Amino acid sequence: MKTHKDLDVWKLSMELVKEAYLVTGSFPKEEIYGITSQIRRSAVSIPSNIAEGAAGNSNKKFTQFLYIALGSCSELETQLMISREIGFVVKEEIFSKINRIGQMITGLIKRQKTRL
Repeated sequence: MKTHKDLDVWKLSMELVKEAYLVTGSFPKEEIYGITSQIRRSAVSIPSNIAEGAAGNSNKKFTQFLYIALGSCSELETQLMISREIGFVVKEEIFSKINRIGQMITGLIKRQKTRL
C-alpha cells in the first residue's frame, strides 16, 4: 500500500526542511523567535500537510491539505525573500526547490480534482 512517503513531492519537501534549517542556522541568534522560527515552521508545514492529507480517506480532504501545503510554500518563499532583503545569506538554489515543490503540489491538486 502506498503512503505519503512514496510521493516524490513529500521526499523533496523533506529535503527542503533540512535546507531551511541549515539556512536559518546562520541567521543572527536574536532572530530565533522571529523570522528563523517562522521559516522553519513554514518549511515543516509542507511535508506535514502532504502527509496528513494523504493519510485521509478522501480525495477532497487530500486536496484541502495540498492547498495548505501550497500556501506554506508561498509563505516560505516570501519569508526567505524578506531574509535576503534584510541582508541574511540565502542561496538561490532554495528558491528553485520551492518553485519545483509548488509545481508538483499544483500538479497533484489537478490530478486529485479530476478524481473528484
